[in-house]
Amino acid sequence: MTPLVSLKGLTRDFASGSGFLKPRRVMRAVDDVTLDIPRGSVTGVVGESGCGKSTLGRLVLRLLAATSGSVTYDGADIGSLPPAALRAMRRNMQMVFQDPYSAIDPRYTIGRAVMEPYQVQRIAVLDPKARLAELMAMVGLNPGLAASYPHQLSGGQKQRVGIARALALNPAFLVLDEPTASLDVSIQAQIIGLLEGLQRDLGLTYLFISHDLSLVRYFCDRVVVMYLGRVVEVLPQARATPRHPYARALMNSHFEPDPARRKTVQMLRGVIPSPFNLPPGCAFAARCPAATALCQTDRPALVTGTDGHQIACHHPQG
Repeated sequence: MTPLVSLKGLTRDFASGSGFLKPRRVMRAVDDVTLDIPRGSVTGVVGESGCGKSTLGRLVLRLLAATSGSVTYDGADIGSLPPAALRAMRRNMQMVFQDPYSAIDPRYTIGRAVMEPYQVQRIAVLDPKARLAELMAMVGLNPGLAASYPHQLSGGQKQRVGIARALALNPAFLVLDEPTASLDVSIQAQIIGLLEGLQRDLGLTYLFISHDLSLVRYFCDRVVVMYLGRVVEVLPQARATPRHPYARALMNSHFEPDPARRKTVQMLRGVIPSPFNLPPGCAFAARCPAATALCQTDRPALVTGTDGHQIACHHPQG
């Protein structure tokens, strides 16, 4: 499939404050990420908290500026666009945030929140009431809720409002930043079902960010595994067997509701390196049961196999 979004060498650094006897330190939140997101696909990004998933999503939409590297959308380098052109480009690229409680201005009615993108983009709507009703129905909300305020809605309803707002300008690409993380399990299933239907009916392309590997493997076409800012594995099919020790540990750690299939979780040992002082070799080496002296000194490159499976590991499993 032709990539809709392409990342090349994408890197983002954050610097700590400096002062008397306090040197300035730099943390590399996203480290040299190169990735293609095929048109019409669902690409999942998974990893522990602090691995750089959300930062990557914001870099893709240029909500954060990259330290180095590039992001292209449909062939256009969005990093070089002037403000007016970037504003127009963002009609095609939208984001659904993790926390529906803080993503909506509490002073806005639901109707105003959903229609806010038209105000931001300075686009006139011929029949605002009809368009609002269409958007709310699209995400399974009663149009009668348009006059309500966010505090009068449940968490699941608020997340539907966020999705409706993201769809207002008919985008082709959505970044979904853990859209179900703050919801009850039953509501999570409803939101995932809604997103599946929208992706199928509208031909959307998703970048789906989550810490839940089992959810990503169910919902996504392929899976990108990140660890301390680096991509360590890309599974070309979501159900492919992970080969990186970290990805395998993530897969084995998710809860299995069927007692017959439940197994003993192998806990990772070792200390997570400081993101301000990463080791010269593999960042996972201190926790990896297969690590050798080579892993301590040489950083493994992300190598693509003949089946499209990408892995950055000196000693892949399986």
